[in-house]
Amino acid sequence: MTLLDKVVRAMERIAPLALAESAWDNVGVLLEAPLPRPGATRVFLTNDLTAPVLAEAQADPAVGVIVAYHPFLFSSFKRITLDNPKQAIALRCAAAGISVYSPHTALDSCMNGVNDWLASGLGTGAVSVIKPRADVIEGQEGAGLGRVMSLDTPVSLQTLVGRVKEHLKLEHVRLAKAPRHTTEPIRTIAICAGSGNSVVSSVDADVYLTGEMGHHEALAALERQTSVILCEHSNTERGYLHSELAVRLQQTLREQGMEEASVVCSQVDRDPLQIV
Repeated sequence: MTLLDKVVRAMERIAPLALAESAWDNVGVLLEAPLPRPGATRVFLTNDLTAPVLAEAQADPAVGVIVAYHPFLFSSFKRITLDNPKQAIALRCAAAGISVYSPHTALDSCMNGVNDWLASGLGTGAVSVIKPRADVIEGQEGAGLGRVMSLDTPVSLQTLVGRVKEHLKLEHVRLAKAPRHTTEPIRTIAICAGSGNSVVSSVDADVYLTGEMGHHEALAALERQTSVILCEHSNTERGYLHSELAVRLQQTLREQGMEEASVVCSQVDRDPLQIV
């Protein structure tokens, strides 16, 4: 059994692909290297598989599989050339003997996934799913799109913003403040990592917490007297890879008998948008 086979089995335990939004998402094995790197025992985690991230992974001869949260291949194509940046990454991975796997929305929806991790940094309270799955997967009975958190103790909007910054290790977020939250406390937060307006906007909550939202979507939230906290798209996802997935994936691989397995996270992967 190859390293890729073991990673696929381990990721299926953590975030079953049946949970993904398969109608539009592209998850699972995106590239299987025909000649895997000999002796590779390391899995490399990244939010986005870009050229600098691939160079970082290639520089480590132990890396045999990249788990890229976002699928780097999404659209169909009729030829594979180095002129296309995404195709060039695929060709370089194959040439280096490195395979690529993407969990994306499966990791968002699963139990103890990205959205549950986001909720865990906001305080104590009850967490429920915004859009539960119609079909229940064993061990994933609480899976689904988005989360709503009802805080045990209401807090000011300023306090909540501080918790978000601390949890995501950010100096700045973008905030659309509903006038009522100058004095009224926050009790409920609708949460969806990435670009989550289509999920959170279906909920009547005091705050929407997501990565990005359009101008008119933010205005619509304010008209409902809902404040909005935006952290930039991948900033709502990347911390989960470092603090949760790396540990869980390595533990699961070792439970499968791969004692020599190790999991590392990219140090150069970052959100392309910076507040300056």
